[in-house]
Amino acid sequence: MALTASTMEHDAVVLHSHGGRVDPGDIAIGVIIGRTSEFFDFFVYAIASVIVFPRLLFPEADPLTGTLYSFGLFALAFIARPFGTALFLAVDRTWGRGAKLTIALFLLGTSTVAIAFLPARDVIGVSAVWLLASARIAQGLAWGGAWDGLAPLLAMNAPEGRRGWYAMLPQLGAPLGLIVASILFAYFAGSLSTEDFYSWGWRYPFFVAFAINVVALFARLRMAVTPEYEQLFERGDLQPAPVLETVREEGSGIAVGTFAPLATFALFHMVTVFPLSWVYLFTSEGATRFLVVETIGAMVGIIAIVASGRIADKVGRRTLLGASAAAIAVFSGFAPQLLNGGIAGELTFMVLGFALLGISFGQSSGAVASRFANRYRYTASAITNDFAWLFGAGFAPLAALLLSSHFGLVAAGAYLLSGCVCTLLALRLNKRLEMGGG
Repeated sequence: MALTASTMEHDAVVLHSHGGRVDPGDIAIGVIIGRTSEFFDFFVYAIASVIVFPRLLFPEADPLTGTLYSFGLFALAFIARPFGTALFLAVDRTWGRGAKLTIALFLLGTSTVAIAFLPARDVIGVSAVWLLASARIAQGLAWGGAWDGLAPLLAMNAPEGRRGWYAMLPQLGAPLGLIVASILFAYFAGSLSTEDFYSWGWRYPFFVAFAINVVALFARLRMAVTPEYEQLFERGDLQPAPVLETVREEGSGIAVGTFAPLATFALFHMVTVFPLSWVYLFTSEGATRFLVVETIGAMVGIIAIVASGRIADKVGRRTLLGASAAAIAVFSGFAPQLLNGGIAGELTFMVLGFALLGISFGQSSGAVASRFANRYRYTASAITNDFAWLFGAGFAPLAALLLSSHFGLVAAGAYLLSGCVCTLLALRLNKRLEMGGG
């Protein structure tokens, strides 16, 4: 059932031959809004996992242990996400894409805003930990259901010779979400007293996340469930298929697609969540200044993501992904140690890291998924996305902090290097599968 990467290009021609009048820029707007909303939720929780939850939920533990516990809760959403995909794909098949998105985004918004009302452990005891774990699992289930198929639809409608450019547009949501989340937390942490921030100030970004989810829901419903777009999904065979059947028929492609972007997703957390935890725990610097540094890095990331589209259209997406994995491997050998180099070292680490992340992350989505057969593309892409984030990012902050706290920052570099090796092996395996036609 495995097909070559030309499948999606062929299907795009067929789709257009049916007279579908599609503006890829219009689709891109919906995709960017949706991704920005999801990543804003993601980073609001991630930042709170470092500077709020260890103190709120694990006051009896030392700061390092409390943060490790917090990162354990952080991973729950990635574990729950594939189950959410399976659940909501069943909703999609039974009641349609509109019902699926509405329920999923309502669940995401509700679970996110519920965290804003979380009592401290000294108020209700260990129940506070269980409440946060439940909300985090609900977020993961909702993220699985929030898969709307707009990204593969955008790829199918991209103009010839500009597929790399349009592939990078959804990825802009990550740095945009990080910028807004970092600015919000930096503002409240920097302008409030410590007592006020830990009492009520940290809760406001979660309220903002709920409001953004409402806006994103209407933007995505407009793109995904109107009659015009329903016809486009049908013409492109972007319809939900049974999960077990999809895994049985497209298992090799899903496996390769899971590990192909591993270097990118490992680096994703190495320049977002992990450095904040290291600086916060092991230097005299507070969170506020480093959140500003992260904002600067994310702006560099936006530029790099945009550049990745131009580069990929010239050299090919898989070539760019392989080259960036090799560059990340070099980066892993020296860059983590820069986090002990004061503000100059931190800024250098973040700028270089986000530049590399932008180039690789900009093309990491769908570099392998285009080989899926028509009937399974919608479901297989969703499953691949879930497992790529689970294996590449779900445990990255926990693993990197645990290793570096015991063996130094060089161990965090070794962890990142292992992701690069997995990416290069997966890309080589994918090439052999395509050459062998299976």
